[in-house]
Amino acid sequence: MAEPTKKIKVLLVEDDAVFRLGLSLMLRNSPQCLLVGEAEDGESALQLIQQMHPDLLLLDLGLPGLGGRETLLAVKQRYPQLKVLVLTSREEGRLVQQMLQAGADGYCLKGVTPEHLLRVIEEVSAGHGWLDSKVLGYIREALAHEPAVDLAREQAAGLTEREREVLSWMAKGASNPEIGQHLHISSGTVRVHVHAILRKLGVGDRTQAVVVALERGLLAHKGQY
Repeated sequence: MAEPTKKIKVLLVEDDAVFRLGLSLMLRNSPQCLLVGEAEDGESALQLIQQMHPDLLLLDLGLPGLGGRETLLAVKQRYPQLKVLVLTSREEGRLVQQMLQAGADGYCLKGVTPEHLLRVIEEVSAGHGWLDSKVLGYIREALAHEPAVDLAREQAAGLTEREREVLSWMAKGASNPEIGQHLHISSGTVRVHVHAILRKLGVGDRTQAVVVALERGLLAHKGQY
């Protein structure tokens, strides 16, 4: 008999009581998630992390007291392996960049369907990372106002054509199996390419890889994501 799938232990951090209730009900009814705690501010979240040992922190940004970015920085300093998925209505490209640089493993906008959010939670928990496609557009717009990166710097990453293809699908939020299906290669081969991309770009995860690729112009062409 197959062993039951291990549930993702989620700690919810949201100061809006009504919105938090809706998320709480969704997570409690989800077969793949286990809600281990709720917090309405960053200080409470840090205490609950120590007590409940979650796999993933679902984090709002507009928190009272210790703000969302400060909470994220504290979490990543104390618990670097804990996955953090930002769920917010804030769309500004610069803010997204700041949160990713602070260590966020994913960035999702409020208003998504429960099914979509649960899928994002699974992807981030599995280490695949996630950037909302709308957010990627805002990041690109923000970077468009900066001086162009010269060709030598763009080519410095040394990405192969296949790695660029994989990177393009990463920017769309595709998982390794999905990338494999699109490119007709195995998930194991995709994993090898992802590791090579992270190494060449000098980053630690997929979300950072996408942001760095945008900064260097590797995903600058419309339609690539």
